[in-house]
Amino acid sequence: MKFSGKNALVTGASRGIGKAIAQTLAAYGLKTWINYRSGAKEADELKAAIESEGGKAAVIGFDATDEAAFTDGIKTIVDCDGELSYLVNNAGVTSDKLAIRMKTEEFMRVIDANLKSCFIGCREALKTMSKARFGAVVNIASIVGETGNAGQSNYAASKGGMIALTKSFAKESAGRSVRFNAVAPGFIATNMTNSLTPEIKESYFKAIPLGRFGESAEVADAVAFLLSDHASYITGETLKINGGLYM
Repeated sequence: MKFSGKNALVTGASRGIGKAIAQTLAAYGLKTWINYRSGAKEADELKAAIESEGGKAAVIGFDATDEAAFTDGIKTIVDCDGELSYLVNNAGVTSDKLAIRMKTEEFMRVIDANLKSCFIGCREALKTMSKARFGAVVNIASIVGETGNAGQSNYAASKGGMIALTKSFAKESAGRSVRFNAVAPGFIATNMTNSLTPEIKESYFKAIPLGRFGESAEVADAVAFLLSDHASYITGETLKINGGLYM
């Protein structure tokens, strides 16, 4: 896969889907900045693993919901590398509860962690990418942002907002040759899904046309494509990665 840029920042990259994305981008030759909020040890281990495979990586710790910290983080990257070519807004949380029992602060905590952090990242990346008149951003949304889900009104609102935010940034940035896209994963194999009973897994598999959970690497490959030169005429889109669950 071809990339004209030289580096990428992945937020929330110390584990899960973010980790897979960082590994994939580094394997394609990009210097990958591994962001973490609390997983310093995991981030350092990921950096070492990437470098052991001949890739380039750096670790940068900050809370993506902290505007000043996120802004300073991007400035650090640009000061170090001379540019920020690609951004993946992956940092996020869940805090599930039925809406009727959910407190406003519980709703806003997820909005801040998922949607607010995405906005800050998109805005600050656009500022520096506009100067170079080059760059691409991929936001990690969710199938829940398209379908809604009982017990996840906060998460669904944050991810649905992320999809709309992506389209708005795509329209504002197209004249500067900066692209914004999103991916919307469905059920992806994680520590959480690994803990499900075989009976529950089977019920999910029956609802998914491909009959299985996705892998983090499959999400990572889709993200890499959307960032790459091969997607140079794609912007404002949301790529569904859900095994056909939501067509």
